[in-house]
Amino acid sequence: MPRSIILGTGSYLPDRVVTNDDLSSMMDTSDEWIRQRTGIQSRHWVTPGTTQTSMALEATRRALEMAKLEAKEIDAIVYATSTPDHFAPGNGVYLQEALGIDTIPAMDIRNQCSGYIFALSVADAWIQTGLYKHVLVVGAEIQSTSMDLSTAGRNVSVIFADGAAATILGPTDDPKRGIRSFDLHSEGKHAELLWVDAPGSMYHPRISKELIDRGQHWLQMDGKEVFKHAVTRMPESVMAALGKAGESLAEMKLLVPHQANLRISEMIQKRLELRDDQVVNNIMTCGNTTAATIPLALDGAVREGRLRPGDLVVFTAFGSGFAWGSAVLRW
Repeated sequence: MPRSIILGTGSYLPDRVVTNDDLSSMMDTSDEWIRQRTGIQSRHWVTPGTTQTSMALEATRRALEMAKLEAKEIDAIVYATSTPDHFAPGNGVYLQEALGIDTIPAMDIRNQCSGYIFALSVADAWIQTGLYKHVLVVGAEIQSTSMDLSTAGRNVSVIFADGAAATILGPTDDPKRGIRSFDLHSEGKHAELLWVDAPGSMYHPRISKELIDRGQHWLQMDGKEVFKHAVTRMPESVMAALGKAGESLAEMKLLVPHQANLRISEMIQKRLELRDDQVVNNIMTCGNTTAATIPLALDGAVREGRLRPGDLVVFTAFGSGFAWGSAVLRW
């Protein structure tokens, strides 16, 4: 069976840049407080009229340009997001329509922070089995509209941000390139440590004044618990994925971790004994864009010339669910 390879990457960030000082005018916080706890200096938030579909469309156009493909050559879409434009249907079909593509399958995956890696695993399987040739994998989020911007919500609202990124996968017969392995996990007993409770079908109606008054529609997180689990699970998963691929940490050119918190990335780097130039971090100016963080960081690294054919790259993520995982590939 052929291996799948990333043919092109693309990303899009909204024009609105929100600094830590901007947030300090909305809530009791400061630039120093935010930087010390998260490493974030600024982030991008949408303005009225910008949708997730419009961001994903622009990211996809840039990925198509790099891949030297036309939209009509995409055979399937796997779209990772926890914040679709509408409760239903998922965003994949809206992106399909925006691209002007005929009746190809479009699947949404809601694995939040680890969504891109799970989506990548689906696309890889489709290509390996010969079901589809070119698969578009998107990670996109608009988190700014799902956060409590008062002091009560500052532990969450200073972290999360908006953005979209796309990768296009295709087959390769080159034994020195392509996706090598995945390591995927979940642990539902921790689900309510990082979640958005409502709207949900367990409530009738799915959203109500009472739910809103209690703040159950806001993104909520137990930061200390998430940190503790993330700095353990992500290095474990990296090593497990490398073992499955028959690759070694010593050969790794780049680690592209989920941009949850700069302190988490620094701890992972320390535990894996990696150099600064081996780890991609963009959270300082992009914030945590959930399912979009890995493809956003990857696109930046690719366009900066940090990867050459055959380089060993590892993606790793941890987040809501809890769900986590890693992917190993030869660029």
